Amino acid sequence: MIASLRDCLVEGYEPLIDALNLPDKDDRHVLAAAIACRANTIVTFNLKDFPSECLAPFGIEAWSPDEFLLEMIDLDAKRVWGCLQRIADLRRTPPATIEDVLGQLEQSGLIEAAAALRLS
Repeated sequence: MIASLRDCLVEGYEPLIDALNLPDKDDRHVLAAAIACRANTIVTFNLKDFPSECLAPFGIEAWSPDEFLLEMIDLDAKRVWGCLQRIADLRRTPPATIEDVLGQLEQSGLIEAAAALRLS
């Protein structure tokens, strides 16, 4: 991922971990990294372990991947379609189509986003 996404590595968050309170202590590093990089959103399937009352003091919200992708579609559907095409184009073994990528999104739990993309 580091080679594909510049600036994706968060460093220096470790001192924050012990001061944080989440239902699952093993998730505190995620919130610490979000605080350190000044993120405003944590995207996770594990919403129950990132309650708003724990995140709000830091100006952070937790969104499901489906909610997040729906927001991205609303902001710039053409760019999302471009990303889907790029994902499909990069799949070589076996080759993939956009429909294959949409199917994988559905299988991963992004049901509403995949449906919205099919309708747009």
